[in-house]
Amino acid sequence: MTWDPDRYDDVIEELPGYDELQDALAAACTGRNVLELGTGTGETALRVLARNPGARWTGIDGSEAMVAHARARLPGADLRVQRLEDPLPEGPFDLVVSCLAVHHLDGEGKRDLFRRIARVSDTFVLGDVVVPERPEDAVIEIDWVEDLPSTVPEQLAWLREAGFEASAEYVRPDLAVFIARR
Repeated sequence: MTWDPDRYDDVIEELPGYDELQDALAAACTGRNVLELGTGTGETALRVLARNPGARWTGIDGSEAMVAHARARLPGADLRVQRLEDPLPEGPFDLVVSCLAVHHLDGEGKRDLFRRIARVSDTFVLGDVVVPERPEDAVIEIDWVEDLPSTVPEQLAWLREAGFEASAEYVRPDLAVFIARR
């Protein structure tokens, strides 16, 4: 899927629970040297940086257009066109953060990413779409082609397998924030 960065923020803000997810994620983030996975338009970075002024920011996103848009909003950041499946930038980072990007990976892709994150940081905060415990609680439309969310228990298991102590808080039944530390 190709997103228009000039319209993305308007579209994504219509996602039920979007602001609550961003706020919960930003509140859980502390770091001076941060790696963001799936920078998009830079909205998450701006929210986290507001709570961590002066932090050094490195961000990756698979879309050249999104990275160009984010560069205008984050002039001091090191932003790279790179997919989540690619090798991560060399760390160490005090924090890796991602909001609404990891659900595009299948289960094995998430498991592999969590292992790779553990090699570059001791702290990972993830805010994302999850499969709710009760199917009738799903509000966010999932296409099961581009969107491949997993359950909270699956992701907690993969984070623990990667060496993290992890917990999750639901923002709504189909959105959660994971905090993982080693």
